[in-house]
Amino acid sequence: MEAISTPSQVNVPTPQTPTRLRMTYDEFLKWEHPGIAEWVNGDVTVMAVKNDHQRVVDFLIQVLGLYLRIMMSGVLRSAPFVMRAIPDGPGREPDVMVVTSDHLDRITPDQLNGPADLVIEVVSEESVSGDRSEKFYEYQDADVREYWIIDPRPNRQRADFYVLDARGRYRPVPIADDGTYRSTVIPSLWLHVDWLWAEEPDALRALAHIIGPEKMAEAMRSAR
Repeated sequence: MEAISTPSQVNVPTPQTPTRLRMTYDEFLKWEHPGIAEWVNGDVTVMAVKNDHQRVVDFLIQVLGLYLRIMMSGVLRSAPFVMRAIPDGPGREPDVMVVTSDHLDRITPDQLNGPADLVIEVVSEESVSGDRSEKFYEYQDADVREYWIIDPRPNRQRADFYVLDARGRYRPVPIADDGTYRSTVIPSLWLHVDWLWAEEPDALRALAHIIGPEKMAEAMRSAR
């Protein structure tokens, strides 16, 4: 009989050596794990993250989370919350995912049961192949309407944006000449791609640019 690793046997992985183990999907949902983990056909991979990765993730969570609250356009979830985009499919932990107001019923206490409308994966050394190949086609086939792949690694900085076309296939959306990208899923959302590469990106300043000073001031007054 094949030996099955248990969550208690897992050590925190190093960035170069992701930890792999086996468990059922129910065990995976209940497991409090280190790093970012994903479940695929009983195999679980756990990955550590570096500062470059987390800096971009934190910035996007702050900007998009506040934007969605102010504009009442949906909700944001982030790893380690699990997305199971298709029934009996893999359990993924996208770095950032947005669920629009029309699909809030997909959110359960344990997972996102169905596809997010927008998924953002921030590339790390361990995830680059999966983010650009396996997950790309998985998210496409699951009808994730918009997919961002952000690579913050030194000397490899790159942002790719994809949206589903009429055939249900991802098509790349180029960055505009002014360096901005405009979402097709989140109404009126845009961002300067260069913000992602700042050493310490300023989420509030970025949000003020996106929604304008009057809307920002109104939101600040409402928060008091």
